[in-house]
Amino acid sequence: MASLSASNHVARVLSVANHVADVDASSRIANSWRRCVISHKLDPARQGPPQTLTEAEIRHVAEPMEETIRLVTPELDGLARVLRDAGYCVNLADANATMLFSRLPGEADARLFMDWKIYTGSNFAEAFEGTNGLGTALAEQKPILVHRDEHFRAQWHMFSCAVAPLFDQAGRLAGAVNITSCREDLERTAHQLALAVTMEATRRMEGAIFRRHFRNAWIATVPGDGGSGLLAYDDDRRIVGACRSARALLGLTDGLIASGIDLSRYVKFDHHAARGADETVELRRADGRALGRGHVAPPLRTRSPVPRRDAPIDRYDAMHRLAGRDPGLIKSVKRLRSIGDHNLPVLLHGETGVGKDVFARAIHAASNRARNNYVALNCAAMPESLIDAELFGYEAGAFTGARRDGSKGLIVQADGGTLFLDEIGDMPIALQTRLLRVLENREVWPLGALKPVPVDIRLISATHRDLGRMAEEGAFRADLYFRLRGMEVRLPSLRERADRDDIIRQIAREEAPDCRLSDEAWVLLSAYPYPGNMRQLRHVLRLAGCTAEDGVITDADLDLPPFGGRTAEPDLAAAERATIIEALRRHGGRVTEAARALKLSRATLYRKMKAMKIETAQ
Repeated sequence: MASLSASNHVARVLSVANHVADVDASSRIANSWRRCVISHKLDPARQGPPQTLTEAEIRHVAEPMEETIRLVTPELDGLARVLRDAGYCVNLADANATMLFSRLPGEADARLFMDWKIYTGSNFAEAFEGTNGLGTALAEQKPILVHRDEHFRAQWHMFSCAVAPLFDQAGRLAGAVNITSCREDLERTAHQLALAVTMEATRRMEGAIFRRHFRNAWIATVPGDGGSGLLAYDDDRRIVGACRSARALLGLTDGLIASGIDLSRYVKFDHHAARGADETVELRRADGRALGRGHVAPPLRTRSPVPRRDAPIDRYDAMHRLAGRDPGLIKSVKRLRSIGDHNLPVLLHGETGVGKDVFARAIHAASNRARNNYVALNCAAMPESLIDAELFGYEAGAFTGARRDGSKGLIVQADGGTLFLDEIGDMPIALQTRLLRVLENREVWPLGALKPVPVDIRLISATHRDLGRMAEEGAFRADLYFRLRGMEVRLPSLRERADRDDIIRQIAREEAPDCRLSDEAWVLLSAYPYPGNMRQLRHVLRLAGCTAEDGVITDADLDLPPFGGRTAEPDLAAAERATIIEALRRHGGRVTEAARALKLSRATLYRKMKAMKIETAQ
């Protein structure tokens, strides 16, 4: 549908609703328009903001979904990072289309979404707002893209929304994941690709919800045409749960599951081959027809035995896992352990994508503040005009557009806990002054307030910039820099990590659990320099897991773009050749040992050496 004026759009909607316009009668957009006119009695010309809840109302509505929000937040944050540069906001809504979680894009786009009230607390049910991505996807319980003037109300024509419904462990509608962009330069095909990414992220969220609910059961991943399904069963091999796609694939119902029906009535496989963690097995239907290769994971009680009383859980365990076998990070974790619960500010320094937020969360989890809030703000993603209100809060009526009840601000929300300021080097100088005053006086003056609010926070900051040099050049307050730098921790880039191969294997297991890496794919992954670090590696493997055929990731599945200004093929070929030569050198030219180190078969290594004209003397 081409862009239309508001009056022409209203006429178009009404003609479609009355079956006058010559359009596909089965079109989902046309059907939704008809529902809006006939069933919901809505006016496409109506102007005005969506219904928006107060903070108290949001807390009440969000309470039943707290566990779900906690489980899916990492995936939502990852989706927001992937789509931020395309101007998308990312929202999680409940089944009634009330947004309960929002991640806004950067700069001017964020201001636009705030102005139009597309954020936490707003309701976009189809019965109120007419055809829109969130409301219509929930009404039909199907993913949908609503592009610009496909919206029912003319005022939403600047937006394009792609939405995937979210289903719980029993296949019931739990909410939806919504992405919305106001970018005029993006064609429909770009939004369709973003919808595909959103659907895949939503599938992983559903998997996390299912595995959390059935953590004490065996879980089988069953392949199917519409995507993998999850089955949970007990030690007696009785089915105790099935996700939405598994129910559709096998014809399972609540009644059958409640009856404790035997797993073998639907799926058969070799149980002796599935005793370890996440084993791959051949699955068959009860009549012997092949279902394909699936995974079987034992209960968490099997994978994670209860620690002995004389072996208490180490609260620094998460930091040790992140450090891996990298000597520099191991040393940093040792220093962090030595400062214990002393309220010393920590400054994390590293390239974009190295996992500064993840490391900050691990520091918080290891502290005596772990029971209290961990609050994060990306100073680079928040428009300068909004950081002040977000950080320090404001009283009711402090400025035009302020919430009726005011806002606490992130610093007060972090009281008793940890405040994480990512990309602190992008904070405006004027706000640096106010932040310094907070750190010195341990109190916050919200906008419009008559008295300060005392706060007790631990501050963790992060940046990819050289703050010391910025301070020397006057681009960053020197006194604030030394306040932030109680202890500085350098997070190495992925290409610098001594345990890079371990990280690649671990992330491959997390992002593409149903796939294995071919020898060629492994060599490319091991040789690539990863300018985007952990984040780039996760995205590459996540995409490869979606495109791989027969569960094998090949070099053709790896979207590894050029790095360094040359074309991708020479870069990767040169890197692969250098990696092989280095492995041969380290092992004295012994091909068998070099192949073992490269995780290649000896025949594959010989073939590559011949193609690349590599002599063992090198």
